[in-house]
Amino acid sequence: MLEAGLIGARFLHYTAGMALFGLALFTLYAYPSRADVQPARLSNWIAPAIFKLAIATFITAMFWLAVVIANMAGSASAVIDPDAVRSVLLDTSFGKVWAVRLLLAALLVGLTGFSYVSSQRHVPAVLVTVLSSVLLATLAGTGHTMHSEGMERVVHIAADGAHLLAAGAWFGGLFALAFVLNESGPESTAVLHRFSGMGYVAVAVLIGSGLINSWYLVGSISNLLSTPYGQLLLVKLAFFGGMLGLAFANRFWLVPALTTSHSGAEVAMAQLRRHVLCEQTLGILVILAVSVLGAIEPAIGH
Repeated sequence: MLEAGLIGARFLHYTAGMALFGLALFTLYAYPSRADVQPARLSNWIAPAIFKLAIATFITAMFWLAVVIANMAGSASAVIDPDAVRSVLLDTSFGKVWAVRLLLAALLVGLTGFSYVSSQRHVPAVLVTVLSSVLLATLAGTGHTMHSEGMERVVHIAADGAHLLAAGAWFGGLFALAFVLNESGPESTAVLHRFSGMGYVAVAVLIGSGLINSWYLVGSISNLLSTPYGQLLLVKLAFFGGMLGLAFANRFWLVPALTTSHSGAEVAMAQLRRHVLCEQTLGILVILAVSVLGAIEPAIGH
């Protein structure tokens, strides 16, 4: 039961954290110049969405911590035991990282909440993006990377952090992209091109960092094929491949079709919306696979 709770906590926290970072980043590259003003309807949607995701990230971080405390103590009642909580936060490497992450998450709730209720939007989007990126990337210090040592640990954590950021940029950006496509405004094509540009970088980072992570956690083709970890990783890669295929179809088939006749553009836009929804679904399945992978022994340990 506790292991299922840990997988669930990881899934919820990964999903919220990635969506938060991806949405915050979207506001920077989708409408980059002062002259290219972010549409009011998008601004009115994205500000509360980021605030709610910040709250969800904080709550799921607390949930994850509670499950870890219960798991370490062997009892759910340990969650309300001050000594058990203090021991995890102060005496374990996970707890020390998590204490910092909880402070970051609480700060983001305050900042995004202020930005949401203030009509002046005083909090810079860059600040929210940077803080959410740190919050997401520091997850790399709490998983299988903890088993590495010395320079290997540094490289592994850096690769895992980059992997998380690239995944968050793509996954979270899809939700904002879906909103833009549903609005069907004149800026949709320009935003699609900017999202594609970000996507090229994200995919390159995902592939490169994924290979490094696999070197440390899988080690060989034999381990990839013969262990539960390796087999689940292959499932994750299949989901990722599906997302990649849809993204390439969008960029090289559907986006160019938007400049054709009115009827052809309408068909292409409708197909784009379906593809984005499928990418979101596959992205959620990737996160679920990652959540399970974090709870089982790496292939290289067999």
